[in-house]
Amino acid sequence: MSLDQYLPVLLFILVGLAVGVLPQVIGYVLGPNRPDAAKNSPYECGFEAFEDARMKFDVRYYLVAILFILFDLEIAFLFPWAVALKDVGAVGFWAAMVFIAILVVGFVYEWKKGALDWE
Repeated sequence: MSLDQYLPVLLFILVGLAVGVLPQVIGYVLGPNRPDAAKNSPYECGFEAFEDARMKFDVRYYLVAILFILFDLEIAFLFPWAVALKDVGAVGFWAAMVFIAILVVGFVYEWKKGALDWE
């Protein structure tokens, strides 16, 4: 077994590293460096991080995040169905349409309840 067989793998690794590292290095070298208090402050979850730990905070941020994850995961179930659409036939197609209809009903319910409104 010669080393010539490993050349494509080595090239793949080198190109992957270059694509991942080179833009970061270029941005660090050529990018402007003008820090201020707003840029250096940590931001995680929709409210100020440096306040009393026992303060009341708005849970709508988390509600919207959970709803996004919920619908995002449910939509992810459609990708295998789309790939195998020819194999599942009409029964599989209509089963997916029922699934999508349930998703739409849930989405409309949340919309009407105001779960997606941000004040």
